[in-house]
Amino acid sequence: MNADSAPDMPGTIVREQLRRNAEGVILFDPGVSPQVDHDWFDPDHWRRHGVLQAQPGGRGGVAVIDTPAGECVLRHYRRGGAVAVLMGDRYLWTGASHTRCFAEFRLLQALCRLGLPVPEPVAVRYRRRGLWYSADLITRRIARAETLAERVTVAGIGTELAEEVGALVARFHRESVWHADLNAHNILIAPAGLYLIDFDRGRFRAPADGWRLANLQRLRRSLIKLGAAEGREAAFDSGVWASVLRGYERTFSA
Repeated sequence: MNADSAPDMPGTIVREQLRRNAEGVILFDPGVSPQVDHDWFDPDHWRRHGVLQAQPGGRGGVAVIDTPAGECVLRHYRRGGAVAVLMGDRYLWTGASHTRCFAEFRLLQALCRLGLPVPEPVAVRYRRRGLWYSADLITRRIARAETLAERVTVAGIGTELAEEVGALVARFHRESVWHADLNAHNILIAPAGLYLIDFDRGRFRAPADGWRLANLQRLRRSLIKLGAAEGREAAFDSGVWASVLRGYERTFSA
């Protein structure tokens, strides 16, 4: 098996239900909420009820919504980079099981079964228009959380937090989980601990040092871009980044 081969997801997916109508297709977890309809994916619906709070994050931001299932985060899938100018929120249709939202929903369910710290998936929806589709994801909100990027910008990152970050990443790598965009914006700091979010395009991969190191280097570049090195990259590597790697290696080899 090569480095890009993906092992099967652990466990069997049993908690999902489909709802179809002219507006699109919803996949949801009936164990979280037995009733999810298309209004759940409409920010204006929640705004009219006074229970919507827009937040920065991701491409175009996310919305915090107070649903019958509790506080959740609603995210609309949008493209990034130069292609976003042409495609916006449209993706090529290749089948329901290959939609970005179905893949992320099922991956999050698998990660929850492994006991990994991720947001619990509630529901996803795709709306198909000919050769294209758009999509949305709803997950449970992680209470009183801030991103690692916010923490670094305001207070920097000490060696203790850096070790915790390294340990967090190692937990996912031990289970052969690859995060497609491992950066400080996608790590949450909450009273209950650290969480990893935004698993769009993430997947299980065959164990290999190459992709693990590339994941870590992506995180390192993110921290430096946010100013964690304070212009002294050598000191950052021997201090903060060494602590990240220490936490990573201790957890990965445990």
